[in-house]
Amino acid sequence: MTKQLNVFVENRPGRLESVTQSLLESNINVRAFAMQDRGDYGLLKLIVDKPQEAYLALSEKNFACALKDTLAISVPDKPGNLHKLTTVLAENDINVIDAYGFVLEPDHQGICCLEIENLKETNAPQIVSEAGFEVLSAEELSDL
Repeated sequence: MTKQLNVFVENRPGRLESVTQSLLESNINVRAFAMQDRGDYGLLKLIVDKPQEAYLALSEKNFACALKDTLAISVPDKPGNLHKLTTVLAENDINVIDAYGFVLEPDHQGICCLEIENLKETNAPQIVSEAGFEVLSAEELSDL
């Protein structure tokens, strides 16, 4: 299972830079990120090479942050594969509450990072694997 670091960032100039500065000082490599506007604050979602160290580094700088369990799935970048993945999840009554993805070049390897409702209580990793997708470990995701 992979970890995503969620950071609440005040919505003002320079605040995002202070997050990246803290990660730089701790030699944390950001593998992927997404940010959502939530009014006065934004929610920054990070996939990093050392999630626990990143969490501690940001907590020490008084950032409100949390580590979330996620499912990182390798999905070949071809038409219909995302639909195949979402179909198998829906057919097994598995609820995706947050998701984002990216494609790695030159291998055209798609990566879907999914936050699953009650992930530990589901058999989502097994179902996804049986459908022919590769569920990435934290180390595999970090090494991409």
